[in-house]
Amino acid sequence: MVAFEAAVAGGVPIIKTIREGLTGNRIEWVAGIINGTSNFILTEMRDKGAEFAQVLKEAQRRGYAEADPTFDVEGIDAAHKLTILAAIAFGIPLQFNKAYVEGVAHVTRADVAYAEELGYRLKLLGIARRTDGNIELRVHPTLIPERRLIANVDGAMNAVLVKGDAVGPTMFYGAGAGAEPTASAVVADLVDVVRTLTTDPTNRVPHLAFQPDAIADLPILPMEEVRTSYYLRLQAQDRPGVLADVTRILADLGISIEAILQKEPAAGESVVPVIILTQRVVEKNMNQAIARIEALDAIHGQVTRIRLEHLQSNWT
Repeated sequence: MVAFEAAVAGGVPIIKTIREGLTGNRIEWVAGIINGTSNFILTEMRDKGAEFAQVLKEAQRRGYAEADPTFDVEGIDAAHKLTILAAIAFGIPLQFNKAYVEGVAHVTRADVAYAEELGYRLKLLGIARRTDGNIELRVHPTLIPERRLIANVDGAMNAVLVKGDAVGPTMFYGAGAGAEPTASAVVADLVDVVRTLTTDPTNRVPHLAFQPDAIADLPILPMEEVRTSYYLRLQAQDRPGVLADVTRILADLGISIEAILQKEPAAGESVVPVIILTQRVVEKNMNQAIARIEALDAIHGQVTRIRLEHLQSNWT
């Protein structure tokens, strides 16, 4: 028998919650802040206006990040945890190799500030979602409306939203790491093991609800087929017609614009940041749009792309 509650979200009993407390539900989606190091970094970047590298050093000083922080800041740790949650929620095998993984190392303080200005918070989010005949399995920086509870989870804390068909959206919040929170989860697992040994095992909830043929029924959706909204930041020449060229490219690929924010150029500068929020679109269309936008002579450098989710109860 293997017990692993402490493997995901530290002291937050999310695995038992999904396996037992929500067993009467068909889980529709799970979205979580499940890496405290990345959440601490993004919180500090917002609160102090600092750049990523500076805040990472502070996270290492406090013991939140390892000397080699790759697993945390590149989203790998969160993807491991999300893979476990998806397996429990949807009864599918562990499929880490099929998860889309993107970390926070490329996030700038400008992106964090623009998100705030537009009414969003930037979080590293793990998302597992049941769609028509597929499962989305993805970890990436995500803009979330600031009014959502999960958008206000700060510091090294963890939080997981679970949407069941009967109960609706539920949120579970707590310390994702630390000696005592982790010990809380481990002791709970020990109690479970002892109960299993002293009672009829057939009465216990199975620890892994995998179905051998489930992978054929619910394949992992390729990232290019995922539909989501986007935040785009581009550096454009401050001259007439540039924005029209950009919006024409988006329109040609069926991408609707939700909002546009254009800043004044700094003194002596001819390049301005332009921020665009889009409505939901298939990722492969956005990939094409970004490639075409970057090919414009008036666009400098690469387009920054961050996905955006509203996490509403009727999320479809």
